[in-house]
Amino acid sequence: MTIRNAMVLAAGLGTRLRPITDTIPKPLVVIGNKPMIDYALDALTQAGIETIAINVHHHAEQMERHLAGYAGAEILISDERDRLMDSGGGLAKGLKLLPPGPVMVMNADLFWLEKNGIEQTALQKLAGFFDGEKMDMAMLCVKLEHTTGHNGKKDFNLDEDGRLSRYREGDDNPVVYAGAIAMDSRLLADAPTEPFNLNIYFDRAISAGRLFGTMLDGEWITVGTPDAIEAAETTIRRFNGGEAA
Repeated sequence: MTIRNAMVLAAGLGTRLRPITDTIPKPLVVIGNKPMIDYALDALTQAGIETIAINVHHHAEQMERHLAGYAGAEILISDERDRLMDSGGGLAKGLKLLPPGPVMVMNADLFWLEKNGIEQTALQKLAGFFDGEKMDMAMLCVKLEHTTGHNGKKDFNLDEDGRLSRYREGDDNPVVYAGAIAMDSRLLADAPTEPFNLNIYFDRAISAGRLFGTMLDGEWITVGTPDAIEAAETTIRRFNGGEAA
């Protein structure tokens, strides 16, 4: 499937990353010589995304200035200065800026590293995997051992058919949600206009047998606290053979 539109969730307060985020929005924190959100934007444009809606709230002016300088895609701002909409509400609001149809959704405060020269990037693979006839959402997933900065929580179990269910102790194929989804924006056409968590739609999709996952072949990084920055930098150097990204 060809996906040309995307939504990046970037409006969070980044409270666990204080005091750094007292003066800068979390997506603009530099890791490996690059603001975190640029990893997401570059991954999207490399996968063929042309238009990206991004929600802003915390230090919104800084976000807008940075995004105005990004030349890889058309950037549309979903303004949440007046009220944070949580993950689901923010997505539903931002999707209204985009035409209905297939869309990629990403978080702005995590990223992954992939080897050069691969046949398909993770997002290209995810777009090709998504089948709206049988899926509400297709998630990018990663094995716990290929994460840096994660809290150790196993989010889902991936069965041999690619379906996801909530992880339960003893499940044989636990995975971590890697923060990227392929879906049809019309799935949220009936979404509330109030703030809500996207987990509501995850659970609905699971109940209907329509939440699927595909695996990331790479190293996944999240930076939740100041102490996690050093671990992220170490992973980047290791992945790049000792060179800084």
